[in-house]
Amino acid sequence: MKVKAQAKYIRQSPYKVRRVLDLVRDLPVHEATDILRFTNRRAADTILKVLDSAVANAEHNHALDAEELIVAEAFADEGPTLKRFRPRARGRATPIHKRTCHITIVVSDQEEA
Repeated sequence: MKVKAQAKYIRQSPYKVRRVLDLVRDLPVHEATDILRFTNRRAADTILKVLDSAVANAEHNHALDAEELIVAEAFADEGPTLKRFRPRARGRATPIHKRTCHITIVVSDQEEA
């Protein structure tokens, strides 16, 4: 059975988040948790929270064993972009795009994967 958890409107670019998600995709949950704890990137903390939420959903809502879960899917979709302007020389302005993302992690038991 597949169980999902999401974090929406995370104030970090999806490109940077995907680099960390690539480390944990298709791994058992306990290994993915260890990797995220020791990964020196800002996105790792948020991804760890989403992974913990997905495991809690699997245990509580579907009575699955946490030891047998693997990270079946992990992806970061682009959210809305905040558009700002930065003043430049001669009265000009240049745009700044503050990107957001939606992080989704799907865990499943090993028999299904």
